[in-house]
Amino acid sequence: MKCFLCKGNVTDATTTYNNCYIIIKNVPCQKCEQCGEEFVSGTTMLKIESIIDKLKNILTEIAIVDFKTAA
Repeated sequence: MKCFLCKGNVTDATTTYNNCYIIIKNVPCQKCEQCGEEFVSGTTMLKIESIIDKLKNILTEIAIVDFKTAA
């Protein structure tokens, strides 16, 4: 796969997903070897949305979860 931004090579990697109050560590992704841009698959995004839906009802101020254990 080629990076949409710089056309460099994209390889498998992990990333940290954060959104104001929720940090999701070790999210599987593909990462451009040239510019570092990260890409998350649709399946992974669905799992992230599921994690967020579960947490938003019990979240007080901040949550840090590991993707592998929460997905």
